[in-house]
Amino acid sequence: MALNKTAEHGYRTIEFAYLRPEKFNLDRLAKLAQSLDVEIGVTMGLPLDKDVSSEDMSAVSAGRQTLADAVRAVRDIGGNKLGGILYSAHTKYNRQPTKKGWDNSIAAIAATGEVARQANVDLVLEVVNRFETNLLNTTAQGLKFIAETGSAHVRLHLDTFHMNIEEANPAAAIRLAGDKIGYFHIGESNRGYLGDGVINFDLIFDALLDIDYSSDIVFESFSTTVVDEGLSLACAIWRDTWEENDPLAAHAKRYIELKYDEAKRRRATNARP
Repeated sequence: MALNKTAEHGYRTIEFAYLRPEKFNLDRLAKLAQSLDVEIGVTMGLPLDKDVSSEDMSAVSAGRQTLADAVRAVRDIGGNKLGGILYSAHTKYNRQPTKKGWDNSIAAIAATGEVARQANVDLVLEVVNRFETNLLNTTAQGLKFIAETGSAHVRLHLDTFHMNIEEANPAAAIRLAGDKIGYFHIGESNRGYLGDGVINFDLIFDALLDIDYSSDIVFESFSTTVVDEGLSLACAIWRDTWEENDPLAAHAKRYIELKYDEAKRRRATNARP
């Protein structure tokens, strides 16, 4: 249903959460997506017992195996990227990150990057707010992290919701990242309809144009009406700003296209002598 609705609304990619892959017929989903000309991306976060930024090497080892399995699942479903909080647990930590934990995570992601390269799957690390990880909260931290992996196959996954919380200047952060951005989430400050919050999307789209960003812009919004309970709890969705996803999806598509067109017009106006 989600795949068919994605195509119906004119989207060209769908994002699946890596939650219960055993419940899906991956081959059937891959064939349906191909028939609809819809690409598949997958995002996920690690649990604490598989936290690759832990100092507990049993957790790190389990996390590395989970990441490798996830890459192969993305490959098997015909997907082209794995993103999300791959470098730590998806949780509100009660401790500061450690140097050893950072190094463990670097090594795990470098290894996963090689698995992803061989599987022809892009690996993109989502920079998220302080309540969902203690490791990568800003673009600058993300750039330092991927540089230390030494892998050209690991890039950043930025998200306007998280940037609105953590970045001093989200548009400047986008320009700072430049071609290191491999995936982009557009989401409102209240996780609802675009334009119903406080994010200045004009500045966001101006910056995306400035860096010639040409990869995915994926709308992300949450409501317990349709989103898995575990993910809703992890993302602290305590109240729903919408219940029907059809009008939400249609509005987001129009909004993104409008804001992109307006940014292009502004650029053309500025360049006119």
